[in-house]
Amino acid sequence: MYHFSSHGAIFNIFCNQKLCRTLAYTPINMRTSEITQQAYVTSHILESDGNFPNNSKLPLIIYKGAFHLHPTDDAGTVQAVFETNGWTNSWVDGIFDYHHYHSITHEVLGIVCGHADVQFGGPEGVCAELVRGDVVIIPAGVAHKKIESSDDFACVGAYPEGSDYDINYGKAEEKAKAEENIANVPVPAKDPVYGDVGSLQECWGHVWIL
Repeated sequence: MYHFSSHGAIFNIFCNQKLCRTLAYTPINMRTSEITQQAYVTSHILESDGNFPNNSKLPLIIYKGAFHLHPTDDAGTVQAVFETNGWTNSWVDGIFDYHHYHSITHEVLGIVCGHADVQFGGPEGVCAELVRGDVVIIPAGVAHKKIESSDDFACVGAYPEGSDYDINYGKAEEKAKAEENIANVPVPAKDPVYGDVGSLQECWGHVWIL
């Protein structure tokens, strides 16, 4: 298992690292410009581990500090940004404490309260500490699980174009259908935070499913 933390200015990043750099973006409107900010970006290609298909084409994308949330900003603030960029069907809750994945959609998680250690890619995958203001874009098929969290941890989940979502658990009988589903999930038109100019276009733009 690999781990990186938000403590300090330098992040220790291991395993399947494809991108690790700081990017600046043009805000999409004045309110968004108040809460979205330059993010430290990492991405990881997570291959199948035999039980969890993960995604060998689209990397997991983690934005450290994508949102500069004021004390009065709540989940609705993050939901509004996601919705502006076409990521809807949102909810506010925690993250399941068992490995699971979605085969029919990608997912974005925006942390709005507390902190959590979350593992991606199954039991041998990468582990990230997520805090208020962080965002994770999870490709279809990539397993995720909360390892531990603060009592007040909460995040916003949303899906491109308001897609429905399924839940799979890495069982053998799920695999064939799940892999078929994953291959047919299209790349979203917009990044959930930065719209037309985010890392989603840079990291996922080479794979367009028509």
